[in-house]
Amino acid sequence: MKVVRKQENARDCFVCGRENETGLKADFFEMEDGTVVGIAVAQPTHQSYPNIVHGGVGTALLDETIGRAIKVLEPDTWGVTVELNVKFKIPVPYGERLIATGRITDNGGKVFCGEGEIILPNGDIAVTATGVFFKMSANRLISMGAEEDMMQMYISDSDPVEIEILEEKSVNRNHRSN
Repeated sequence: MKVVRKQENARDCFVCGRENETGLKADFFEMEDGTVVGIAVAQPTHQSYPNIVHGGVGTALLDETIGRAIKVLEPDTWGVTVELNVKFKIPVPYGERLIATGRITDNGGKVFCGEGEIILPNGDIAVTATGVFFKMSANRLISMGAEEDMMQMYISDSDPVEIEILEEKSVNRNHRSN
């Protein structure tokens, strides 16, 4: 699937922050089908049990990915989590490329609903989530004390132009979980 646009990163965010030493430093890409893909490699500092990423870290990656999906439709809007329901199917390993996907399932006036999953390199879906997010404008974030340049574009020669996503055949994206 082709990448349409790369999204910005923050300096200090746990999920996308480039200057957060213990963060995931995830990159986010808007895809031709309207989804957002987050790519991250969790490190041993993100572990829960040996060789397994802490569930809260996987949850944070999905929360950010689904919350960013609104930017495809409304580029100056951020998703602020109201509710997030997460299901853990299999352990998430660290040291491997993790792909998180996020998409809008219902777009209302002040809130939107979305869903997503973390997909392992072999195509197994490790974690799924559904959520409700409040829409917040970038200007409102700035009025609350965020710096105007809190988000920066970090372009790399290794940024993908296409992302292959292997998925379990059992995934039915038309099914909505509540």
